Amino acid sequence: MLSSELIQNFEALLSARITSAKPLAGGDINHVYLLGTEKNKFVVKLNDAIRFPCMFEAEVNGLESLRSSNSFTIPQVMKWGEHNKDAFLILEYVDARVQDNNFWEQFGEKLALLHQKSEAYYGFQINNYIGSLPQYNDHCNSAVDFYRRQRLAPQFDLAIERGFSFSIDLLYKNIEDIIPEEPSSLIHGDLWGGNYIVDGNGMPCLIDPAVAYAPREMDIAMMQLFGGFDARVFDAYNEVFSLEKGWKDRVKLFQLYYLLVHLNLFGSSYFRSVQDIINLYS
Repeated sequence: MLSSELIQNFEALLSARITSAKPLAGGDINHVYLLGTEKNKFVVKLNDAIRFPCMFEAEVNGLESLRSSNSFTIPQVMKWGEHNKDAFLILEYVDARVQDNNFWEQFGEKLALLHQKSEAYYGFQINNYIGSLPQYNDHCNSAVDFYRRQRLAPQFDLAIERGFSFSIDLLYKNIEDIIPEEPSSLIHGDLWGGNYIVDGNGMPCLIDPAVAYAPREMDIAMMQLFGGFDARVFDAYNEVFSLEKGWKDRVKLFQLYYLLVHLNLFGSSYFRSVQDIINLYS
């Protein structure tokens, strides 16, 4: 439960008396609560400020970057900071509704709009997180260089530190001829079924970003890794912003990053999936 000291701190920040604080599902990293005041509801996320330095700062940056694309609904950031050893992020509560009849078509169109936001580089202004793991965003001039150096290499290095063994030289070489060179896209970066909700108008709302200007097929690949997205999303997306020829043949290549993340977070049950993809592209 939230301590009385934290509640008092949040009341001061929100200029409102908190009348209720109920736990919500928040995963392994954050403790999440629904805060009620006399007029509004808020979601507060808490974690260890020492263990996860600047995590919420990165999340705020990611949410505001997504908002700047004028595509999806994005929860408003109310307050964020630290109190003693706790880092916190207070967001507006999105009152979920039933999906609109054209929810999936809207999702695809909005994702295409998001991906049309671009920069002259691959990377981001700051490093951020993918789950509880650091995600690096040094600027790169090409999609191949970014995916190899900023996505795959840190995860392979971490997995090797944890006792796993890979042969990746041929994979790294072949990537040069597989990944298309197109302008970078602003991506959500961790777009699985748990990171969208339905807003009060029945439209998609994105949460928990791991953003970067990156190959847009990373979002497409993650969406297909664990399911949760209707096929109409991809049809609608392609009508607005067609994917490069052969994109279906690259899905597993871009899923490799996310499977490496799961290997490093959850252990050896993901090793075979990682190795199968290495073999496929080597």
